[in-house]
Amino acid sequence: MKETSVRVDGIRSPLLEAGPRGADEAVVFVHGNPGSTADWPRLVASVGEFGRAVAMDMPGFGAADKPERFDYSVPGYSRHLGRLLAACDVRHAHLVMHDFGGPWGLAWAATNPHAVASVTLIDTGVLLDYRWHYLARIWQTRWLGELFMATTTRAGMRLLLRHGNPRGLPVEYVDQAFNSFDAGTRRAVLRLYRNTRETKSAMQDLANALRPLDLPAQVVWGAHDPYISVDFAERQREVFPRAEVLILPDSGHWPFVDNPDAVAGTVVPFLRSQLSPR
Repeated sequence: MKETSVRVDGIRSPLLEAGPRGADEAVVFVHGNPGSTADWPRLVASVGEFGRAVAMDMPGFGAADKPERFDYSVPGYSRHLGRLLAACDVRHAHLVMHDFGGPWGLAWAATNPHAVASVTLIDTGVLLDYRWHYLARIWQTRWLGELFMATTTRAGMRLLLRHGNPRGLPVEYVDQAFNSFDAGTRRAVLRLYRNTRETKSAMQDLANALRPLDLPAQVVWGAHDPYISVDFAERQREVFPRAEVLILPDSGHWPFVDNPDAVAGTVVPFLRSQLSPR
């Protein structure tokens, strides 16, 4: 496994890669908020044993650049993901997505149907009839969102992430997330959520674009996710009829962190089966 970086449109993103670097087919890991490549080392290493795996920090998150003028919206991230894949010479992508990585990656897939090979949805997906969670509503509210960000501390983040995670999250993981949660990331989060207030029509358009592709899909969901209800897990079959669905009964929003064995046990065999025929 190698740590490198790539620069697209002047924005530097750290990369985590494993497997044959020259392969134009790759499993691409797309984090959400407040994720980074730190979400994926185990899965990247496991996939690297039989195929190419790539994970990157998206602009505004992790150790990526956090420019003032980037388009912090779903279309903006979708376009940037496409440019990152081009820079990495990935022509066929098996997308593994979490949280906001789902809308970013699926929006890219909808406009690049010949380049997406399969999708793995971890507590994310096409969220028809979704209603924003309480933190999103805070971040979408001017002044209140800024106040929340200004007063977020390490202890506060540890306390906040206990909610909806009955198995708990490792202190090391939470501390790493807080270390990256600097002023640039806080600004990115506020802009992203404020640019994504209205989701109903966008999600319906996404469903209409993706449903005819009948993509190979798997869905992994923590039953206690307080941000995106587990009810959406089975609903992914409305868009991906062949989806395999696994619900982890004692996991929260980050099942690849709180139950990595169970997640690897289903995600890795699925990806192996998708890569092998090529």
